[in-house]
Amino acid sequence: MARSIYITSVEGHAGKSTIALGVLDTLSHETERVGVFRPVARSSESRDYVLEMLLAHDGVDLDYDECVGVSYEDVHQDPDAALSEIVSRYKSVERQCDAVVILGSDYTDVGSPTELSFNARIAANLGAPVLLVLGGQSSDEHGSRSPDDMRQIFGLARQELESAHAQVLGVIANRADPDRLDDIVAALGIDAGRAPVWAIPEDRFLIAPSVASLMGAVDGTLFRGDPALLGRESLGVVVAAMSMENVLTRLIEGGVVVVPGDRSDVLLAVLMAHAAETFPSLSGIILNGGFEILPQIALLIDGLDNSLPIIRNKLGTYDTALRITQTRGRLAADSQRKYDTALALFEQHVDADVLLRLLDVSRSDVVTPLMFEYDLLDRARADPQHIVLPEGGDDRILRAASTLLRRGVARLTILGEETEIRARATELGLDITEATILSPLDPELRERFAEEYVRLRSHRGVQLEEARETVTDVSYFGTMMVHLGLADGMVSGAAHTTAHTIRPGFEIIKTDPGVSIVSSVFLMCLEDRVLVYGDCAVNPDPNAEQLADIAISSATTANQFRIEQRIAMLSYSTGESGAGADVDKVRSATEIVRTRRPDLKVDGPIQYDAAVDASVGRSKMPDSEVAGRATVFIFPDLNTGNNTYKAVQRSAGAVAIGPVLQGLRKPINDLSRGALVQDIVNTVAITAIQAQALDAAIGSPS
Repeated sequence: MARSIYITSVEGHAGKSTIALGVLDTLSHETERVGVFRPVARSSESRDYVLEMLLAHDGVDLDYDECVGVSYEDVHQDPDAALSEIVSRYKSVERQCDAVVILGSDYTDVGSPTELSFNARIAANLGAPVLLVLGGQSSDEHGSRSPDDMRQIFGLARQELESAHAQVLGVIANRADPDRLDDIVAALGIDAGRAPVWAIPEDRFLIAPSVASLMGAVDGTLFRGDPALLGRESLGVVVAAMSMENVLTRLIEGGVVVVPGDRSDVLLAVLMAHAAETFPSLSGIILNGGFEILPQIALLIDGLDNSLPIIRNKLGTYDTALRITQTRGRLAADSQRKYDTALALFEQHVDADVLLRLLDVSRSDVVTPLMFEYDLLDRARADPQHIVLPEGGDDRILRAASTLLRRGVARLTILGEETEIRARATELGLDITEATILSPLDPELRERFAEEYVRLRSHRGVQLEEARETVTDVSYFGTMMVHLGLADGMVSGAAHTTAHTIRPGFEIIKTDPGVSIVSSVFLMCLEDRVLVYGDCAVNPDPNAEQLADIAISSATTANQFRIEQRIAMLSYSTGESGAGADVDKVRSATEIVRTRRPDLKVDGPIQYDAAVDASVGRSKMPDSEVAGRATVFIFPDLNTGNNTYKAVQRSAGAVAIGPVLQGLRKPINDLSRGALVQDIVNTVAITAIQAQALDAAIGSPS
């Protein structure tokens, strides 16, 4: 039977969806099959956006319809019949999962004092302990609730839950006063008994609506601007029903300005203010009243370098402002910053180990891609390293940087012009304030790097003037930062070729002592385990000595990422069955590995099926410690390796993380030019872990 947890609250707008996302994310890192269930959905005719957001999580593999119990209409018509249907539909989800997150009703359609009681009845009948979410903000706009207020609300809620025989697993005071978290926890703890109490502070960004949401609320259309920026959140509203100079003094960072459509002077002034560094950066402009923009004004707007969304509608100022103020933010799956913020707040303020212990959820022996990716982030976060990202002009890099910083994965330096990068990040609604932005044309560093480059490459005839030009290339600049200890590692390649990214490493960082060749591996995340494939990206046709180096480096990389080291030296024949130059190369490389590293489990030549399939392995190499159980696969050449990793990635649905470079003295890693934001996040975490291992090696006694 699946472990389950029922998340409910006493009222609406307590932020249950934030808590549900945090719990779901925590469970998905520990167990293979996690489910979501919504006992009472908003309507039988429209889809529940909260449920859709949770189902979009990578750890969930269920259809929307099977995760819904009943509608609010069903509860109104016959509560007992609705409860019976809820139990029946939940059981079908439970049978498919190891753990289920159950999200209670929203207090939007039922809206009566009996709603908590009905949620309690559901929890009791599903056998799911309750995680009670208490809203830290008053519903009557009186601001944050005091610890005593929170305690009184909890007392009433606990009585309702206990009368329905629902078990309270824990209590979370969400959206609480950031200055009184400890006091709130202490006050709730008086009556909580053995149930743990946590408090999560209010974050205004999480409740801020997007510009797209506001456009929908006011029945507007996009008149000018970048549609991609409609996803930015609005952190406030300024109604420009005053003179131009008075409007300018009231502009706020991230705000939306409502401008009457016939006030061209105010519109142009607001656009100029947004473009100026001396005024706040806005999220959007709403032109109300349905007035047509004069052609000369439209021409002037088109001539400005402006991507700010300008929305038009036909409503009056009062109705426009009213609809905007009534629009609440959603923790939508398409807002990565909100997603990251919600998870970061949960991770920082809720003890996941305690929660898992209460639910009696133990770590699965299976390692899913999501579990492996989480482990990467968790290990990187344990000792944050300083990583340089040279491609600051790429939006994917900025989005990844925002996630990495919000989740505390690494300290970052982004290369580029600070004004441009920070302005673009602000336009995208990203928070990279904690990142250092460094220009590759910085005169002091440019001179220092040029002198060092001459010292390293003078034997190749490099002169100072040439070096000054070379080191302004972002790949060389970033590599020089790593070389001189100004950063612990570098990740690049989203906008550059592999050669452009790694060539400076060959020239400047150079290889580890005892390693003759720089190579790469892909970490292949299958459904239930992670394998290491090398070399699939760098060396076209390594000789036997180089192949042995690749195998030893790959084993070291596997060990860094807690993957058992069982090395299969792949070929088209197994054992002594074949002959020829290609097989002999692999056989020779295997013997070199055994001589240099007798502690490693290695076998070869071996065919892929004998390496990965236990029955074939027993048949072809019955005495092997590797056959049928290999975890590190060494391909004889780039042609074989590159095609195989792509075939497995596409046909088996594997997540291929990499290429991870190995053999360099300090970590530098390459990205695919088609890299997704999550690929960049994973690669930065990998680079950070490699840097941690280097620190540990330097700090360990000889």
